[in-house]
Amino acid sequence: MRVVVDFDRCQSNAVCMGIAPDIFEVRDDGFLYILQENPPESSRSKVDEAVRSCPTQAISVEEG
Repeated sequence: MRVVVDFDRCQSNAVCMGIAPDIFEVRDDGFLYILQENPPESSRSKVDEAVRSCPTQAISVEEG
């Protein structure tokens, strides 16, 4: 799986970071960073929750 963020929609509100801090991080500069663009399958549930919970629907997952 590949985590994709539409940075034009992202508001860096850190909801995803609260769910999956090993994958997403909002730094002091106020921007979201993807720490693991291709996280292990064991992180799937956290990634899926972050996708569902994103208030701006800026996160998606590409398979393959």
